[in-house]
Amino acid sequence: MSVYLDHAATTPIFDVAVKAMTDALTKVGNPSSLHTEGRSTRKDVEDARDLIAKAVGCLASEVIFTGSGTEADNAAIKGLFWKSGKKIIAISAIEHHAVLDPARWLVEHEGAELIEIPVSKNGELDLDYLKDLVAKRGSEIALISVMHSNNETGVIQPIAEVVKIAGSIPVHTDAVQSFTKTPLSYKELGVTSMALSAHKVGGPHGIGALILQRAYEIPALLHGGGQEREIRSGTLNAPAIVAFAAAAASKIYEASKVQELRERFEAGLLSSAPSAYINGVDAKRLPGISNVTFPGTQSDSLLLLMDSMKVSCSTGAACSAGVHRPSHVLLAMGHNEVSAQSSLRFSLGANSTTADVDFALSVLPTVIERGRAANQK
Repeated sequence: MSVYLDHAATTPIFDVAVKAMTDALTKVGNPSSLHTEGRSTRKDVEDARDLIAKAVGCLASEVIFTGSGTEADNAAIKGLFWKSGKKIIAISAIEHHAVLDPARWLVEHEGAELIEIPVSKNGELDLDYLKDLVAKRGSEIALISVMHSNNETGVIQPIAEVVKIAGSIPVHTDAVQSFTKTPLSYKELGVTSMALSAHKVGGPHGIGALILQRAYEIPALLHGGGQEREIRSGTLNAPAIVAFAAAAASKIYEASKVQELRERFEAGLLSSAPSAYINGVDAKRLPGISNVTFPGTQSDSLLLLMDSMKVSCSTGAACSAGVHRPSHVLLAMGHNEVSAQSSLRFSLGANSTTADVDFALSVLPTVIERGRAANQK
């Protein structure tokens, strides 16, 4: 038996998305062409755009298809910065590198000033800090970026409150982990822009979306054919777009079921490993993410030991895999460098089962024992 508990990195593609993509792959026609085949493919893309818009609560004209959630974040951070003419970028201290790295790039290459908003020990944004920052330097802030939920801990952030505090300052949110898993309405949140990704919701890799208010025409990262409101040129990946929409509209993910499994996992884990603790446990979290610190161990060793026992999990963001360094998310939550490198992320998905949870729990005591022994050598 092997168990996959790394759905926050990528989740298995849904059958409905496979069928939609397979059907679309057999069709010919560039969606920008005016002939019959091109118009047919364009209709498929626009129908998919409508489905994504309904799923996230925005206008179809606000959906801009990208090659990934990372591209959507980059387009928003750089585009909003360039459009503003201002210098300060304010982001949460726990952002994914898809937001953190372009912000740092703008500091290095465009003279931006980056301010990181701290979080509590539970990983929740410090709203008082943000209020004070906006009160003192609001006229200098180009944009604020706070993720809707954290990819390592699952902690959900108060985005609507951020928007209220921001006032006229543009607000971007990376909602890659939240989409389809917890209530998420672009319109109700009131953000300027939002990033989504297909492979986190049962769709294929290589397709994402930037949701952007119609009032904002940000500078393009890619120039060429003028597709997607002239913000993202390039021939549209119609098969992947159609599959993304099929997955997003499927309602296969059952949040209550996934949360029950997570609660079963956490209860069993704390029973067998009482010294372990769950990061963000007292905050509102996504149904399927559990980030656990195991004192006296080393994350990479635990990961490899779990893998040897046929359980797939992670030490944090998959994009940082292979880089031996403490999680900036856990450091921001008050961990030191040792404890920040003693944690694993277990993430459940739509096809996770009780048997998966119980099997993972059955191997954990041995893994922890061996991990502690290895750490003492």
